[in-house]
Amino acid sequence: MKIAISGLGRMGSQIAKKLHEGGHIVIAHNRSSGLVDEMKTLGMIGAYTKEEVISSFDSNEQVIIWLMVPSDVVDSELDIWLTIIPKGSILIDGGNSKWSDSKRRAEKVKESGSVLLDIGTSGGVWGYQNGFSMMCGGESDSFEIIKPALETLKNPEGMYSYFGESGSGHYVKMVHNAIEYGMMESLAEGYRLLKEGPYKNLDLYKAGEVWQHHSVITSWLNELTRDIVKDNPNQDSVEGVVAESGEARWALEVAKEFNIDTPAIQTSFDVRLDSQKGKVNFATKLLASMRNAFGGHKINEK
Repeated sequence: MKIAISGLGRMGSQIAKKLHEGGHIVIAHNRSSGLVDEMKTLGMIGAYTKEEVISSFDSNEQVIIWLMVPSDVVDSELDIWLTIIPKGSILIDGGNSKWSDSKRRAEKVKESGSVLLDIGTSGGVWGYQNGFSMMCGGESDSFEIIKPALETLKNPEGMYSYFGESGSGHYVKMVHNAIEYGMMESLAEGYRLLKEGPYKNLDLYKAGEVWQHHSVITSWLNELTRDIVKDNPNQDSVEGVVAESGEARWALEVAKEFNIDTPAIQTSFDVRLDSQKGKVNFATKLLASMRNAFGGHKINEK
């Protein structure tokens, strides 16, 4: 299938490459031309403007555009796209937008005669190698149309599923990320207990290696943390300030609205906020390093 990827950042470029290598015709678009040039050298169609994206589709082809842009610019991007896409186009928001925003945006796109799907995409900078996990919401017929692309993106060990009406995909992704906060916090606190508890010379890597062999906490996050403490046991040069990108905040808002207790998620969220106020320690340093390991986020990001 022919599909445009708009936004060639950490994950967008990997999605484009994976689709291209999977036999799809990929139109690569980005605000900075250097990334478009890079995709062109790999054999993709380069589009330096939105108009070039549209003109890269034949008149008899359905326009399908996958947006991988920050959630705070989705509205402004959609405003532009809606002025140039033909009716019947499919737009996909593959970023971490708030679910309620996705519902609102889908209605707006529908009024213009096209469709917006929300696909929360997980896998970080490892999705290209391992396969992406994709949580999909929106109009079901359009979901069926883009399934060939999702089949490619899930390989070799990823997965996707359709969850229903607009916003549901981003809602499931929001909850996923909130759980991620809690899991990361537990691992970081545990490794800190190993390092700063009564036994001062414990090998943190060895502990993580044992845990990674079919213990109850065997996980990709533990694997990453194990390797982090092997490479930098004391987390030298890591400031320990941990950014929060919005998903846990939104999940806590829903929890409050529906009177759902979420103490683990709340605590993990508060730790990140406190780190931004200067309360840092070995655990928050590990959190920052974990975010870098799976998502490519800057370790000393403010």
